Amino acid sequence: MTPDAFLATSGLLGLFVLAAGAYGVLFGAGRLQESRRLIKAANVAYVALCMIVAAIVIATPLGGGWKLLIGASALVYYAIPPVTWRYLHRTHRDHGAQA
Repeated sequence: MTPDAFLATSGLLGLFVLAAGAYGVLFGAGRLQESRRLIKAANVAYVALCMIVAAIVIATPLGGGWKLLIGASALVYYAIPPVTWRYLHRTHRDHGAQA
């Protein structure tokens, strides 16, 4: 990998992590505040994540296994905030019923 390709790849991977974090934070904030606007912003962040993944898969010299891992991670990331939200909601609801 050339130095330029290394910098471009690492920059895209950094953006990948940033977009994934933005999706999770915006989703959680949107659910907490019951804000459609924040949920829409979370979806925009996820679309950006998918575009970044496409750029990584198409334009970087990473091996096929790494590209597959990144693509699969993007799919899994979509499910993490809703599943976590349901778990926390259920936990707090059940805890409140016991108190």
